[in-house]
Amino acid sequence: MPAKNSIKIFLENGYYHAYNRGAGKTEIFLDDQDYQVFLHYLEKYLDKASENSLAKKVKLLAYCLMPNHFHLFVQQLSRDGLTIFMRSLCTSYVMYYNKKHQRSGTLFQGIYKAALVESEPYFLHLSRYIHLNPSTITDDWIKYPYSSYDAYLGKKQISWIDPAPILDFFKVKRGNGLFKHFSYQEFIEDSVLDSKEILQDATID
Repeated sequence: MPAKNSIKIFLENGYYHAYNRGAGKTEIFLDDQDYQVFLHYLEKYLDKASENSLAKKVKLLAYCLMPNHFHLFVQQLSRDGLTIFMRSLCTSYVMYYNKKHQRSGTLFQGIYKAALVESEPYFLHLSRYIHLNPSTITDDWIKYPYSSYDAYLGKKQISWIDPAPILDFFKVKRGNGLFKHFSYQEFIEDSVLDSKEILQDATID
């Protein structure tokens, strides 16, 4: 039986939760430089000003890098966009990582996984799940430096992140049940509702 979310449904303009982890759950980021290099490759492939830009093929809404895995919330603008982007990103990082750490072979646990976002609750709670991921490893998760949360709070400007599709929910849909929170920060930091209930098999245990 194929691993969950290894069989992908490719839709133009579809939204996806793309993720992968280290082989055998080993760490894929060993120090700050590793995190920064991965972020450099995100910028390389997503910034419209980059000569290697894939910004016409994909858009990144949110991300979080954890010691042994990563999460990306991606909109695929062209039918092959996600495949090209993830192949370029992961190949570049593996080449860097293997050279720096004097190793060879597989770094990730197989090909990346991708779950299609098919509902509004899923859409909104995916960003919440991604941004809350650091709370599993640190009590000071709000200051975790390797996620897009600061960009959502307006504390950091990242040209290759587009939080607008998510933040717009809090401008036009506040007060109606699920979207009752008055700010994105309130929605993230209110721990009453566990996003895993919404996302189910799209989460990483």
